[in-house]
Amino acid sequence: MAETILFLCAHNDDQIIGGGGTFAKYANEGKRVKTVVFSYGQQSHPYLKPGAIVKTRVKEALKSDRILGGSGITFLGLAEGKFLKGFAEKGIKDKVTDVIDKEKPDKIFTHSIDDPHPDHKAVHKLVTEITTEKRLTNIYTFDVWNPLNIRRRDQPRLVVDVTKTFQAKLKAYDAHESQVYLPLMIPMRLRMIVYALLAGWNNQCRYAEVFRKLA
Repeated sequence: MAETILFLCAHNDDQIIGGGGTFAKYANEGKRVKTVVFSYGQQSHPYLKPGAIVKTRVKEALKSDRILGGSGITFLGLAEGKFLKGFAEKGIKDKVTDVIDKEKPDKIFTHSIDDPHPDHKAVHKLVTEITTEKRLTNIYTFDVWNPLNIRRRDQPRLVVDVTKTFQAKLKAYDAHESQVYLPLMIPMRLRMIVYALLAGWNNQCRYAEVFRKLA
């Protein structure tokens, strides 16, 4: 039976920014790579009707998932900036636990403890709570908005050579066409390239992604 990899992320491009090359590499190896996205990302276009932007963001997310070879996305529909309230009101902990129980992932990837974004921090806290209670292992974290990893630097690391799948990562990122003209899209794309090159340089390959192991 194929291994299952589970990405748990706040927004529908976080798994691409933080681990898109690894995602595609695992999919190429025949692993089932599933994603849970906690929000639809409506705040990226506050001037549009919520229903319209949700439809667009879902379409883009599914397109990027196909590019990476993913096995599907579950959307939890939380309001951005209000994750903690949404966790309580929508029973999100139970829903995420149910996904984990159903998929029985061999590895879980989620946001870093050092990420300053409040939604990312909320997801990290929830995933840590669930996986600790269930005594799960092979839990890894990825960076999105991290300027530097200033804590827990002694954690074991997972380094993945993504030289062969890095272009798929960029293509999946670019599939979010509604985001192209947002101020941070191009800087984030450049950041992904620089970080992958630096990680590759430090690990004797062209492009690499680095994750920190929680458990």
